[in-house]
Amino acid sequence: MADPGLRQSLGLTHATAMVVGTIIGASIFVQPSEITRQMPSVAGIIGVWLAAGVLTLFGALVCAELASAMPRTGGVYVFLTEAFSPAVGFLWGWAMFWSMHTGIIAAIAVVFARYAAHFFPMGDLGLRLVAVGVIVLLSIVNYLGVKRGGLVQNVFTAAKLIAIVAIIVAGLLWSGAVAPAAAASATNAPVTLNGFILAIAAGLFAYGGWHMVTYAAGETKDAARNIPRALLFGTLIVTACYAGLNAIYLRVLPLDAVRESTRVAADAADVLLGGGGASLMAVLVMVSTFGAVNGIILAGPRVYYSMAQDGTLFKWAGAVHPVYGTPHRAIALQGLWAAVLALTNTYGMLFSRVIYTEWLFFAAMAWGLMRLRRRADYRPAYRVWGYPAVPIVFIVASLVIVVMQVRAVPADSIIGLGMVLVGLPVYWIWSRPRQG
Repeated sequence: MADPGLRQSLGLTHATAMVVGTIIGASIFVQPSEITRQMPSVAGIIGVWLAAGVLTLFGALVCAELASAMPRTGGVYVFLTEAFSPAVGFLWGWAMFWSMHTGIIAAIAVVFARYAAHFFPMGDLGLRLVAVGVIVLLSIVNYLGVKRGGLVQNVFTAAKLIAIVAIIVAGLLWSGAVAPAAAASATNAPVTLNGFILAIAAGLFAYGGWHMVTYAAGETKDAARNIPRALLFGTLIVTACYAGLNAIYLRVLPLDAVRESTRVAADAADVLLGGGGASLMAVLVMVSTFGAVNGIILAGPRVYYSMAQDGTLFKWAGAVHPVYGTPHRAIALQGLWAAVLALTNTYGMLFSRVIYTEWLFFAAMAWGLMRLRRRADYRPAYRVWGYPAVPIVFIVASLVIVVMQVRAVPADSIIGLGMVLVGLPVYWIWSRPRQG
């Protein structure tokens, strides 16, 4: 079902590119060392990446069923609103705008700037200005039409996939050998339950962003069918890329080198190419982060548009441009706040404290699917296979991530949860006149 004013311009290819492009940002190229530190063997490391991919697929399947039942602009916001209450949906949008979504836009734009500095050295202010420039540029692209934003997504997703495949092929054809002593240095260390859980949690964070394609369901052709397909295809593609890249890292580098590196892809490229890996990986990270920022900028305003349509946000924020057919004011608001976060360097503090709460909402989303299944008017075009095991496993995995975060940094976790819950009194004050 299309939303009034929004144009159905995105097909299956665009939607799949959004899933792949928003998940694959910079983390897989820069620092998969957290998993390697927790797992003492090559098989264990690859197993963790595959397990995290399967758990991500479980979440994507939950999203797919909900999107097939409610193929409306807003995605997770719509699902939480329908399964629980408008207040829960509002909290998701509240956290998105002030920190979760705009914070990740700012963070990835800064990563782009840092890698651009490899070719054009600049100071801290220069990095911030470049990050702001990327945010403004891609906000304008998406302001001018969802089809333009989708085209940019297709191009940059294709470019990063070609580069990833090239690295994997080069690694498979590589004829060198890792020194046996270095390669086996940690293979006899025991695997602990805590280490395994921490490794899975780190892997799941690297798969973040899979749900964002549901935000633009109202602009996706045959969304009830294409959104589930995009989620399935996109998650499988990313899982294959992640497992393949890590297999190559571990093939060409000693395990200890992978564990300690903060630029593992560049180190691997140096081995494969005999030098020059840093420049190659800088280009790849810039392409990858540029595409990721575009996809995230495209997705977010659709939630704010939907909130405005429901009356939980200023009505004017949901306006659709008469020429471009985009939620232009929501795009401008998001771009402005993300630019402020990047320019003031405050995105890290907000994002790191709040991002774990995203998994509370994911657990609620999966629980909401189980609640909705009991309603007579709930008629999804697609149903999760393996129900109820799949949503239950995903709920448990999501809550484990939350518990691990709270245990690791309890003070920051409490502050982050408080920042999200501040939205409740705002919602009650906002909605009170409309209840009378």
